[in-house]
Amino acid sequence: MEHALTPATLAELRRPRPYPAVSVLTPTHRREPGSGQDRVRLRNVVAEAKKQLEADPSVTRERRADVGSHLDRALAEVDLAHTEDGLVIFAAPGEHQVWSLARPVPERVVLSDTFLTRNLVSARAAERPFWVLSVSAVHVTLWNGGVDRVAEEHRRGFPMTRVRDNFDAERRERVGDEPSTFRDEDVRHFLREADTAAGRLLRESPRPLYVTGEQAALSLLDELGGVARGATPLAHGGLTHASPEAVWEALVPVRDAEARRGTADVARELDAARGRRTYAAGVDEVWRTAREGRVRMLAVEENFRVTVRDDGDHLVPALGADLDSREDIVDEIVERCLETGAEVRFVPDGALGDADGIAGVLRY
Repeated sequence: MEHALTPATLAELRRPRPYPAVSVLTPTHRREPGSGQDRVRLRNVVAEAKKQLEADPSVTRERRADVGSHLDRALAEVDLAHTEDGLVIFAAPGEHQVWSLARPVPERVVLSDTFLTRNLVSARAAERPFWVLSVSAVHVTLWNGGVDRVAEEHRRGFPMTRVRDNFDAERRERVGDEPSTFRDEDVRHFLREADTAAGRLLRESPRPLYVTGEQAALSLLDELGGVARGATPLAHGGLTHASPEAVWEALVPVRDAEARRGTADVARELDAARGRRTYAAGVDEVWRTAREGRVRMLAVEENFRVTVRDDGDHLVPALGADLDSREDIVDEIVERCLETGAEVRFVPDGALGDADGIAGVLRY
């Protein structure tokens, strides 16, 4: 299953496809009892996609068989033992993809000439992905961070190991790095190479970066003047060969402190916008200003979801099984704001007070 939604990947997903490009969305569960129902629900929604293909007179038999086979292959690739909160399957002539999301999605099937990407975009924004670079004199590890975990990455030459004759790298890792080690020219060259590789990665997939290691290693990276200058340092050695759980545990206090500061910053910006009359609140007002490209900063409570329908002038709450309802309007707003260059901030539930879960600072 896919996990890293880079700008290049998103652009590729959004390009037009030969009709039909099928998007299948279904909520999933991380644990019982809900997870026990996921397999049946997933099979049913894929069956519904095939039913729609069968009923569409514009889809030829050959193309129906092609896309249907890719739906079957995607279904076989789903690992329900490691699902998150939502699952998206894309299938088109000659291709398929499976995406696991750390954000709920509505159950739906869409046939179009493009894939439905807004739920992926919203999930990525809510997840606030980041990179962790763990460094020592002999080893550098790259970690891919998300909403509640990190995983080791193998890309751009990472992990990197410095090889030297008659050098007990494992022992040095165990006992720690002496400050004098980082004055060694070989070590400086090694960390400079790691810094350059990390710089290439950040240009390809820009995210916040945390750098962990002994203080001497962090000082050397700062002296080299590369990616560490814009990163958050964490003086914690021994993480280059650590488990993902150990790396995550080391990051939790830093991440929690940043989240508290971020929530306070959002509150101040919204209060200032009220005074300037550049403030919008509630899904209807925020949706209207987002479509006009006026939102500069969007704030959304983390678990805010609402189903609405468009009555022609406003978005209003949907009642019952309304065929015109829009279950993922929050995701639509998030994607629209990102497309128009707005900053999107997710905050804890209840942090927006009387704003009904969503608010924005307007450009004008």
